[in-house]
Parts: sequence; structure tokens; C-alpha cells
Amino acid sequence: MTHSFDKKYWNEIWDGDRASAMAAGEPNPHLVAEIGDLSPGSALEAGCGAGAEAIWLAAKGWQVTAVDIAADALTRAADRAIGSGAADRVRWVEADLSTWHPETRYDLVTTHYAHPAMPQLEFYDRIASWVAPGGTLFVVGHLHLEHDGPGLGHSDGHGHSDGHGHSDEHGHSDGHGPLDGGPPASASATADGIVGLLDPALWQVDTARETSRTVARPDGREVPLHDVVVRAVRRP
Repeated sequence: MTHSFDKKYWNEIWDGDRASAMAAGEPNPHLVAEIGDLSPGSALEAGCGAGAEAIWLAAKGWQVTAVDIAADALTRAADRAIGSGAADRVRWVEADLSTWHPETRYDLVTTHYAHPAMPQLEFYDRIASWVAPGGTLFVVGHLHLEHDGPGLGHSDGHGHSDGHGHSDEHGHSDGHGPLDGGPPASASATADGIVGLLDPALWQVDTARETSRTVARPDGREVPLHDVVVRAVRRP
């Protein structure tokens, strides 16, 4: 199935029958494990969905700009933030990340399974430019799997396969929206593909891994979720 990932698509997702379950998602475990040791500063959450990661960062003392294209997602996120005690440290922005430009650069730029209306690697390259010198880029995305083999798989990082290997696991209540039939190849990536965007003269890559974990869907069924995780620091 082909997805345009435009405003109409995401508005329909967040107006659908799984929106409430998605809005109850917990912060991504990779973020919690990898970023908890950083000193708080300014942060951008690109494609924030229902705000679980943005609110977690704010609760840790970060001043967060949380951007999403779907108005309903942001409404749910803002409502959830009120009960967190950190609402005053999050600014919610409705914008298309394929065209939006921030007014500043950030100490931390994060994204978790975001799929804007542009090629996935181009999106990661775009948000990397928003990291301030000395700041951190943290990407969690859907791992690109070869369609003809089991396991985590590898590719050339440019989405050249049919994207098989994902069911609709992105409806597992992580707060970023389901992808019926799993993400297409254009919405997935490999660690090598993402790292290849980062000029070694400008970036120090601290984490680049491909993982598989099990998550529970709203109906209680457990499904595999294959992740690519990259953490890099822009050199001062």
C-alpha cells in the first residue's frame, strides 16, 4: 500500500478508532535508555504524535518544541501534558516537517517513527541540520527489512525493497499512529543508511544499531517491532 503521509492522511489516522489507544502510549524505551544521561537544554521532538516523548523530556527538565502535522494529535498531547506537571516546558507546534523551518537550533533533536511527506532519509538529513553545535541527534525509526529473508536484515539504506517484514505493528499505542500493512520501504531505513548522512568531520556517532523487540497491540496480541536507533553528537 502506498501512503502519502500528508496532512489528510495523518488527520484521518488521529480521527480514527485507534487514536485513543495510540494516545495512551509510553515514552519510547530507546529514548529513555539513551537520553536520560544528558543534561537538559532545548529539545525538538519531530513528529511528536500524542506527546509521550516530548512530555517525558519536559519532565526531565528540557524545554521542548514538539511538532506534528495532525491537530488532533497535538490536542491529545496538550491535554496529556496538563496532568504531567511539565506542560509549561512544552510548546506544541502544528506544522508539516517537510516544509517547516525552526527559528533556532536545538541541543537535542529527536524523532520516533515519524513519516512526513518526503523520503525518509531526506527527512533525517533535514532534521540533523537543526542540531546545534555540541548537540545530539537521536533517531528511532522503522528498520528496513529485506523482503526475502528473516531477521533484522540490511539494505543499501535507500528503501529499495517492498517493505515486507512489518505487520501493522505501528498501531501498538506508541502515540505516533498506525501504518496499515506496516511501513512501506520509503518509510524505513537502516543504521548504515542514516549514519551515511552524517559527515564524520561534523558528527560523532555514539549509537548505530538495529534491534527487534516485542510490543503489545491494543487487542493484547504481541507483535515484533524492528527498530533502527542512531544517536550522534554534532561536533562543536
